[in-house]
Amino acid sequence: MSIIEVNHVTKEYRLGQMKSLKQSVLGTIDRLRGRPMPKEEPFKALDDVDFKVEEGEVLGIIGTNGAGKSTLLKLLARVSVPTKGGIKVRGSVAPLIEVGAGLVGDLTGRENIYLNGSILGLSIASIKKKFDEIVEFAELEEFIDTPIKRYSSGMMIRLGFSIATSVDADILIIDEVLAVGDLAFQRKCFDRMENLIRKQGKTVLLVSHNIRQVERLCTRVMLLDNGRIVANSTPEKVCDLFYERSDDKIKTVNSKPVSAVSKNQRGTGEIDSLSVAILDESRKATDKIMYKTDVIVLIQVKVIVPLEHLTFGVGVHTTDFLYLTTHNSENQLNIERMSAGNHEIECQIKDFPLLPGVYSLRVGVTAGKAVRTVFYGENLLHFQVVTNAVNRLSIAIRDGFFALDASWSVHSDGCTIVSARKGSSQA
Repeated sequence: MSIIEVNHVTKEYRLGQMKSLKQSVLGTIDRLRGRPMPKEEPFKALDDVDFKVEEGEVLGIIGTNGAGKSTLLKLLARVSVPTKGGIKVRGSVAPLIEVGAGLVGDLTGRENIYLNGSILGLSIASIKKKFDEIVEFAELEEFIDTPIKRYSSGMMIRLGFSIATSVDADILIIDEVLAVGDLAFQRKCFDRMENLIRKQGKTVLLVSHNIRQVERLCTRVMLLDNGRIVANSTPEKVCDLFYERSDDKIKTVNSKPVSAVSKNQRGTGEIDSLSVAILDESRKATDKIMYKTDVIVLIQVKVIVPLEHLTFGVGVHTTDFLYLTTHNSENQLNIERMSAGNHEIECQIKDFPLLPGVYSLRVGVTAGKAVRTVFYGENLLHFQVVTNAVNRLSIAIRDGFFALDASWSVHSDGCTIVSARKGSSQA
């Protein structure tokens, strides 16, 4: 029997609209006279959503902002009720929807643990038993008897997460709470969630924009878009679909000329303008690179005053500014002096190694023996790495950013190899 059943659920909201006093009075008069009022179409945050969750399953729910993810979790946590349809939840629920909600500033950390623990359904005896563990996990031993209004925001978040995850519940509902606190505490949060999932076998519904985290933790993933389920399958299939849809959206939103000058740049003024373009194997400008082909990054600069000892650098980053690689010219070009005027610099890249996806270029220019930056720009040009149907069979888009040139072999007695195929692994 399923532990959660969501049966054709729709959640509607009426969008607020400001009206003048005159409009309100005229509307009231029309209603009193029995005149039909114009019907305002409600906004559907969820539209005929239907699915089941089995006991011990870890379901990831992904989608863009406004897709209906948080609305769905609030319905499951009984914070809200559906407009149509029904929801059946068998078992106790611990909603981690807003960490720190319910903490009272004038109370101490100790008092808040007892208050919030009681609100979440823990008995006084259970709170006493878990108290030391909650405090230790939150790293607040020195401040536990201090009013939390004197805590930093990070300290309050740590306390809220520690209390919420101490509840013994059959179902955990988690909405973006693994990205709390500093990096070290985020690691602790992630380890605790893995323990709850892997070792204790909790049923978990996880909403996160960290798709790689979702893919790692979940046994099944559901993709929402405009309140509807567009995919509900294995983490690999649904996350790949999300990446593809995101890539298409990024390309549409960030569409620029193939050779583009970006405003996201800074410099000393010694270089008046810089543009960058990507050239394919036939030296034609493009914003699509075929996986594992040669490309050229063409940089065009207008130098205002003569510059000495120049170094050019080209880098690639993801659309969310994760720097992937940088290559500088200093070991291959010795530009002792560049005169004022227009210049073109080429960076030739062999077998472009990044896996299919949308990326961005950044360029930096330094000058002088003391190495000062005269130009730096990122997001200068968006481009997409694509692959044909044959190559797509041998690579996994979801597993990292580039492929390793690697091979496998086995050396043992009594090993039968049915088939072997040369391929690449991802990193």
